[in-house]
Amino acid sequence: MAADQGIRIADDGVAEVSMTDARANLTQLIRDVRYGGRSAAFTERGRRSAYVVPSEFYERAVRNEAILEELGGFATLPPDLPPEDHPEVVQRARIVYEALDEAEQRVDS
Repeated sequence: MAADQGIRIADDGVAEVSMTDARANLTQLIRDVRYGGRSAAFTERGRRSAYVVPSEFYERAVRNEAILEELGGFATLPPDLPPEDHPEVVQRARIVYEALDEAEQRVDS
């Protein structure tokens, strides 16, 4: 991708194109995402507003989100389950909750 086409590569490796330049560069941008595996972002006023990602990335993200939602269900106790009657369930929920929290902190840092 050439910078003179209005596409620039940001420090994090994402190809960026302004909404103003998007129409002229859309085909090239999509080809680079599809065949080069690089994510791209449309920008408005210098801020990213939308992404174009390889299909494998999107499919993996959807699957990971479903897995996290499923795990999140284990981290909460059903309202009709008295915790004192089921300490093993409480312990499992606490472990899952703490693992999810730790992973989130690592990703955010």
